[in-house]
Amino acid sequence: MNDETLRLARRRESPVAGFLPHVDAGAPASLARKLYLALREAIADGRLNAGQRLPSSRLAAREWKLSRGTITEAYEILIAEGYAAARHGSGTYIVSGSTGDRLETGELLAPPATSARRRIAHAVTRVLTSGPSLEPQKLLPFVTGRMAHDGRTAGLLNRIAGRHMNYAFEGYGDIQGEPTLREAIVAHVAASRGVRCTPEQLFITAGTQQALDLAFRVLASPSDRVIVEDPCYPPARQCLALNGATIVGLPVDQFGIMTEDLTSGSLEPPALFYVTPSNQYPVGSVLSLPRRLELLAYAREHGCWIVEDDYDSEFRYAGHPIASLQGLDQADRVLYTGTFSKALLPSLRLGYLVVPLDLVPVFRAVRPALDRCPPTFQQRVVADFLNEGYFPAHLRRLRERLRASRDMLAALLQDRVSEHLSVKLPDQGINLTVQSTGTWTKDTVVSSTALNRGVIVMPLSRMNLASSDTSRLLLGFSGLSEQEADLGTRLLAEVFKGLSSE
Repeated sequence: MNDETLRLARRRESPVAGFLPHVDAGAPASLARKLYLALREAIADGRLNAGQRLPSSRLAAREWKLSRGTITEAYEILIAEGYAAARHGSGTYIVSGSTGDRLETGELLAPPATSARRRIAHAVTRVLTSGPSLEPQKLLPFVTGRMAHDGRTAGLLNRIAGRHMNYAFEGYGDIQGEPTLREAIVAHVAASRGVRCTPEQLFITAGTQQALDLAFRVLASPSDRVIVEDPCYPPARQCLALNGATIVGLPVDQFGIMTEDLTSGSLEPPALFYVTPSNQYPVGSVLSLPRRLELLAYAREHGCWIVEDDYDSEFRYAGHPIASLQGLDQADRVLYTGTFSKALLPSLRLGYLVVPLDLVPVFRAVRPALDRCPPTFQQRVVADFLNEGYFPAHLRRLRERLRASRDMLAALLQDRVSEHLSVKLPDQGINLTVQSTGTWTKDTVVSSTALNRGVIVMPLSRMNLASSDTSRLLLGFSGLSEQEADLGTRLLAEVFKGLSSE
């Protein structure tokens, strides 16, 4: 290579190639998370600018003395949170409009010129380093949490909404939510989930996340031990971290959370348990009846609380719906939470929390400090939708549509990537978990490579606490069209083909 060729090659290389991130060895997080935080900080303070290309994983591994898998995972988080974008065949670029870009144009005030570290709460640092955040994901094939549009339901909701637009003379609503909606929800969960409660025990919340936050704040003090499933739903785990809890994970198998360590006496009793017994997130297993009874007996004996997250109970495709854990509880140790985000619309921001009757005064006292009252407009619309009998027919249509999407995706995966993925057809929910057949071992590498090709497959290892399993991926099938499923599975097959050839 002559001097001119060398000069041109250097000119094409991004200035970021000379950047050396500072990875805080003392921070309580994985190397990938630490690298992500270092890169994000560099973007925020303008050391890395919009449009610059990040080093390839191969070059960065050599220069930064980190593994390619660590770098790939850090880049994947940057992409998922909007700080960077992947361009097929070109690399990963810092996006226009990032924090650093806004700082340069004066949209945000620059921090004071000081060498002192800007103080934030320790609990917030734990959240920043504890796992993936709940940022909105791109509408690519297999994204989770997306809901299909139902024209009939949309028309009904629009018509009902017109009745409740004249709210100019109203004040604050009930702390617990609109009585008509609470009554409708009590009737629904009693019939469909076996939940035993009255409207007085129910609090309307802004989705499941607010319900969890309210329950965790009331039931657990900072540093209290809380047992969760391993792997665990990341926003619930981050909510616990933000409230200062000491989080302990119990592994999950095909029968749900494993209760053997509880009955053996090897664990100190926690203040509370957080579980998803009807459809474990993200694995998809169902907590068996013997384990349900063991968990309830343990909670009764040791005075523990159980928070039951029943986030997608409406979508059962085989057999009878699984009864709630709360319905089996004879000692009033279980708090039950559900949501309309999956069954109607995420943007409605309506969830609910059922608490034991003797705790109602406590929750009523705490609620105004966090949220004076839930918004009444959405509540009244949904209350009419339920009370006028539209909900059962809507759920039947939605279940059939989701069943068809599930079967279509499973068939395409079986046809095109069965050499690399073992697919188990879920009996409930809107996501599908697949496992490696042995041709790959790092779910984060598969995930980041797929994202570069325009497909979202979520690595379960990013939800692990102590588990070292890196062989599973999560794919969403709600709102999935035939065209997206066809394209997504073809691209996924190309991803595995490329990984196999490396």
